[in-house]
Amino acid sequence: MMTQLVGLWESVQDFIHTGGNVLYVVAVVLFIMWFLMLERYWYVSAVFPKIKKDIIAKWDARADTTSWYAHKIRDTWISEATNDLDQRMLLIKTLVAMCPLVGLLGTVTGMIAVFDIMATQGTGNPRTMAAGISMATIPTMAGMVAALSGLFFSSRLETKVKREKADLVDSLPHH
Repeated sequence: MMTQLVGLWESVQDFIHTGGNVLYVVAVVLFIMWFLMLERYWYVSAVFPKIKKDIIAKWDARADTTSWYAHKIRDTWISEATNDLDQRMLLIKTLVAMCPLVGLLGTVTGMIAVFDIMATQGTGNPRTMAAGISMATIPTMAGMVAALSGLFFSSRLETKVKREKADLVDSLPHH
């Protein structure tokens, strides 16, 4: 087991060495993105149902549910719950969109390394340029994989948030 972990760690180190330091930035963005998505999923699945239940109970306990004032209270509760559900969703979408851009930063730095090698050593030795080309392509691939992983989950999360909003509105009868 320990040898497998050491082998995995060495593979990750080789991958980062080949792809360059931009992979650290991709990893940080990926970690933050997934942390926020998991937090939002936990909120929507575990915390919000209790909040929704409390709002419905408060609405059902009201004697007046038909006046203008009652409708404004209902709208306020829905608005507050909607704001709570939408928290960090825009940030998550932004981080998903940033992943390929950070990967492209790696492409630019890798191509700069290739041009630097060409300027100092000439174009005669392809082996010396291979490291720069790897540094140019691996971060792009890593950024795209990170974005794809977040895109699927964030769209599912967004659908779940929309469903919860609609369910809350439907649970508070509008007389």
